[in-house]
Amino acid sequence: MDHLAIRNGRSGVSADPLANARHLIACESVTPARGPVFDMLEEMLVGLGFEVDRFIRGEGPEGSDEEPVENLFAIRHGPSGSPHFAFAGHVDVVPAGDGWQSEPFAPEVRCEPGGDLLYGRGAVDMKGAIACMVAAVADIPAEAGTLSFIITGDEEGPALHGTQALIDRMRERGDIPDMCLVGEPTSVNRLGDMMKIGRRGSVNIWLEVAGTQGHVAYPHLADNPMPKMVAILAELDALVLDKGTDWFQPSSLQITEFNVPNRAHNVIPGRATARISIRFNDQHSGASLSEKVMAIAQKHGGTARPVISGEPFLTPPGTFSQMIADAVKAETGVDPEASTTGGTSDARFLKDLCPVIEFGLVNATMHKTDEAVAVDDLAKLTAIYRRIAMAALSR
Repeated sequence: MDHLAIRNGRSGVSADPLANARHLIACESVTPARGPVFDMLEEMLVGLGFEVDRFIRGEGPEGSDEEPVENLFAIRHGPSGSPHFAFAGHVDVVPAGDGWQSEPFAPEVRCEPGGDLLYGRGAVDMKGAIACMVAAVADIPAEAGTLSFIITGDEEGPALHGTQALIDRMRERGDIPDMCLVGEPTSVNRLGDMMKIGRRGSVNIWLEVAGTQGHVAYPHLADNPMPKMVAILAELDALVLDKGTDWFQPSSLQITEFNVPNRAHNVIPGRATARISIRFNDQHSGASLSEKVMAIAQKHGGTARPVISGEPFLTPPGTFSQMIADAVKAETGVDPEASTTGGTSDARFLKDLCPVIEFGLVNATMHKTDEAVAVDDLAKLTAIYRRIAMAALSR
């Protein structure tokens, strides 16, 4: 399903990030997100003169990796089309879970000792940042240049039909940005203390050793797979992949599962499985690490099935990162650290379009019960985003 809207005017759109965040949080949008939350975002952006292109990819049953996902690309063309600056993010959220002091999708501002906090699922990750992006562009004149929004409903899920589909759509349209800022919550202790200029790659590998089930008293009639699996895991665990680089931590291989389905004490099992997860820097590729693991598994009589989630990337420090650092310093007095730590994000796909950097709110409560953002941080982040966008458009 495709949906294209082109309207003008500013009715119903707020330049207040708190109001925008309330509206977005109130739209329940557990991944994969569709419908109301996109309706709300479309209304905000169309009111600011953006052309909004919404579409759905994936047609599988509910709960599958092919479950339908909604995406939104919005653009407001400047007089010459270039420069083109893009904001990117996601409106899907993780399930709320139990134990909230208030309803997770009924946003509530509470006065706390350190200042007012807005509570609600997605306040930090990352409807709060999207609310700030919208508020930031509300005061940027159309003649300043081309602005766009790249918004998916499938970042917290399999990420098969989200940002990758958006990239295909943008290429079909010929709308390729010069720079892209992803609003993931990168700040650690206070707003502005960290931005992400790259991310490590990620590969998960499922291991299996097939044996022959038998009675423990007759081991010569059986083939126990567990010693072989233990040998595989021991060799993998002993690997030193690298010592890190100037911008990346050492690559890390972790054993995340070891399973032998055996409910009887006197039976040699017929099968053993395990799983490992590798977060790796730019000295490796997903394919090279997969080949290394497969060779070790085969040496001990096992098999390996890799799934590569993303490759490492780096946006080298330069003009773009300096724009962000200058904007953060001007609004908060903080010098942001340029980092590549943490997990993966959709920046791993967007880096194929243009230089991409992530910067956003404090991440202390993301995915947690009683997720909350400081109201004052919403105002500051809006001002930071506005400065960054204006700097990018004035190059």
